[in-house]
Amino acid sequence: MNQRFIRILLGLCVTLPFVLHMLHMPRLAVLDQIDQKIADIRMRLDNEFRSFKTDPVKKAVVDSIVILDIDESSLASLGRWPWSRDKLAQIMDLLFDKYQIGVLGFDVVFAEPDTSSGLNTLKALERGPLKDSPGFAASLQQLAPSLDFDARFAESIRGRNVVMGAYLSSNKGASKSGTLSEPSTPEIGFPKLGVNWYEWSGHGGNLPNLAAAAASTAIFNTVVDSDGIVRRTPAVFKYQGGYYEALSVAVLRSMLNAPPAMPGATAGGALAQSAGYLNIEWMTIKASGQRPLRIPVDSEASMLIPYRGNGGPDGGTFKYISLADVASGKTPLADLKGKITLVGTSAPGLVDLRSTPVGATYPGVEIHANLISGMLLQDLKEQPAYVVGAELVLLLITSFILIFALPFLSPLLGISLFVGVGLTIIGINYTVYINGVMLPMASGLLAALMVFITDTAYGYFVESRSKRQFASLFGQYVPPELVSEMARDPTAYSMEPKSANITTLFCDVRGFTSISETLSPRDLSRYINEYLSAMSAAISARNGTLDKYIGDAVMAFWGAPVPMKDHARQGVLAALEMQKATAILREQFRARGWPELKIGIGLNTGDVRVGDMGSKVRKAYTVMGDAVNLASRLEGRTKGYGVGILVGQATARLVDDVVFKELDRVRVKGKSEPVTIYEPIAIRGELTETQNLELTHWQHCLDAYREQRWADAREDLAKLQAMAPGAYLYELYEARIKALVNASPGSDWDGVTNFDDK
Repeated sequence: MNQRFIRILLGLCVTLPFVLHMLHMPRLAVLDQIDQKIADIRMRLDNEFRSFKTDPVKKAVVDSIVILDIDESSLASLGRWPWSRDKLAQIMDLLFDKYQIGVLGFDVVFAEPDTSSGLNTLKALERGPLKDSPGFAASLQQLAPSLDFDARFAESIRGRNVVMGAYLSSNKGASKSGTLSEPSTPEIGFPKLGVNWYEWSGHGGNLPNLAAAAASTAIFNTVVDSDGIVRRTPAVFKYQGGYYEALSVAVLRSMLNAPPAMPGATAGGALAQSAGYLNIEWMTIKASGQRPLRIPVDSEASMLIPYRGNGGPDGGTFKYISLADVASGKTPLADLKGKITLVGTSAPGLVDLRSTPVGATYPGVEIHANLISGMLLQDLKEQPAYVVGAELVLLLITSFILIFALPFLSPLLGISLFVGVGLTIIGINYTVYINGVMLPMASGLLAALMVFITDTAYGYFVESRSKRQFASLFGQYVPPELVSEMARDPTAYSMEPKSANITTLFCDVRGFTSISETLSPRDLSRYINEYLSAMSAAISARNGTLDKYIGDAVMAFWGAPVPMKDHARQGVLAALEMQKATAILREQFRARGWPELKIGIGLNTGDVRVGDMGSKVRKAYTVMGDAVNLASRLEGRTKGYGVGILVGQATARLVDDVVFKELDRVRVKGKSEPVTIYEPIAIRGELTETQNLELTHWQHCLDAYREQRWADAREDLAKLQAMAPGAYLYELYEARIKALVNASPGSDWDGVTNFDDK
């Protein structure tokens, strides 16, 4: 099976679990947990780089929310919690009468009667010795209100914009204490929406008279995720058949003097759970004369908490004012006038600290402050129904890009593509996030990572083994670049013999016998090693296949095992570069006192048999055929023509950008058809004027020679010998013409030179 197809198939397989996760088939808890951690990091980075403090509008909204803190200072000044309701009543009067706050929300519960001295005094008088005295009962009735601190606290709340807090419990067998009052949110709308309500089994409310005196009672529960972090809280709670507002929603609604928030969903975009039912998508607060405030919620009617800082009095987000300072009247009026105020605690001993994405000890009351600011600023993040589809589309696009591209890329390009895809996912996710939508990212990133790891691992452990096998088979013949190309698709290559049109090259050192007799064994070894290294490098640079060394001779070919359209051109260019390398070596050898280095090269192109051939004892990847034999014979004839390179006509006809010099037409032994042979001179465009003039005279001479116009031929030869004194080719033809003049070849002579030896 094609290796690339296997890699694509593996990529599809590792992507499937992530797709099923998005479709809840099944939902993988580990991916949800990773998404939660990513969301935490994203929130912290957003707070770092897009602080609300740099936006005057956002800062004004945040500054309009104040936390009245039951802190260590308050406990030290006013006593341990709970304080006397008489003391709380005094604080209520100060807040509404002196400081003129806009609304007050309690993140605490008053479920038990006040057991302070006022109530104890009243009970003592009722049991005392004066209980039967005349007029005692009437006097006690007049005195009672001043001593019943719960009643006094209730009166300080009545008629004022106060929201009492309460909590719900999901523990099995949870108790029901205090009063919740009547549900604050009408039932209208909820039965038609598919809300996954949290199950509650108990509650903790306030004393009946406190609950009745307050503007409303709201729930301050938060939702703790599986890792113990608070990231969401319901906007509305369903309990015992009724619907209760969250504390943050109730406080904001009371501040705006708006009716209870109502649910909603987009029929066109929501996912139907069953016929006629839609997923809840938002809650809306509609205050008279003001734009509606849209509160995005998830399928559990929960809001995502927009944490804006580290939290606490020193967090720098919301202003914390100690209740001790309020009670003593030290707080400036401007700090509280018209503000949204929340009563809560930052004191560790009162156990209202939460673990959040921005801090491990985060005051619970500040969670409600964050939600109120988010609703006012309309920057609560949402996860609408289309998020599932968007996440799935993004995953499929990015995964498919990697799946279908990685098998065709080099490791470096593969890494670059993976990094680019990862950054694209992160960029899209963050862009969507700052525009208000929470798009999960873990599945997309991990799917991309798994596809990359799987593809890389397969390439390393499987394909690299194939590459090593190819290197062992072909590495001694072909350049590493071709080995790498072959290893991409091993099934397309083998050492089995086959027919192929290729270009073969033979190279040999002239006079090597005398050279070997002149040099010492050590110098001869260096001589031949440097020569063979230079020739092999020139062949490899042109992607040639090195067949073998035959003593001082080199055999190579182009067009196998990797097919090559321009194999003839590459062979000719390699031959020219081999001659240039020889010229450099010649000077180096001369400087060492070694014999002069000259080589002859023969090239020919044609159909041959190529593959692993030999005996049972030894085989080699080589080529065989008439075209190969002619290349060998041409190499042997270079000295006879006084040239460094001889090229057969089949090769010359396939190379357009090299200027060739036609030397002769020859008929080799065993063949009836003559072959034209050439010498490559230079790359077209690099030919000098002298070379061009010499070629013109030579072609005139060659034409006259074949037409038996001996005088014309000799005239051109004289010019050529003047241009290139001592050129063996021109001396050769001078001798031929002389012989032909003395013994006429006859009218049927075709100008072909016959070679009787191989």
